[in-house]
Amino acid sequence: MEKVKKYFIYFMLYAIFGWCYEVFLEVVIYRWGFSNRGILFGPYCPVYGVGALAFLFTVYPLIKDKELKKKLFMIPIVFLLTMLIATAIELVTSYICELAMGSWPWQTYADYQYNFQARIALSPSIRFGIGGVLFLYILQPIFEKFCQKLGKKGVTILSSILFILLILDGIYTFILK
Repeated sequence: MEKVKKYFIYFMLYAIFGWCYEVFLEVVIYRWGFSNRGILFGPYCPVYGVGALAFLFTVYPLIKDKELKKKLFMIPIVFLLTMLIATAIELVTSYICELAMGSWPWQTYADYQYNFQARIALSPSIRFGIGGVLFLYILQPIFEKFCQKLGKKGVTILSSILFILLILDGIYTFILK
């Protein structure tokens, strides 16, 4: 059960990082101004959490606990795998969002030269691959140390708080709002 709690914490941390990344792109790079980039009220994009968990379960075992030379050798493979996984998740998520909400938040992909139905595009897919490498090589070891320092009790408390916040956010977003 402790592993589930840790993975939930990882899910939320990556969802928060994904939200920060999206807001950074919108405010600093594209200069469109601030808007909440998630479908929920809080500062997180669950699709990034889902993607990160997919990376952790499928790609991370290829590099976890390996010597540095082997990890570095695997960067191109990790890049391609995370790019493909994230793109597939984004495509599926666009269909789910369209069914649930009538549209999906990233319809601006039509502006990219190489896109599929404005649901996925080459440029963001490349960024997802780069992000996947950064997540697995840099952030995940930090998150693992963080959870280790929290200990069992801390992991239980933090995961419980985050879970309650996510449930309350879902109730607010999908029922009350």
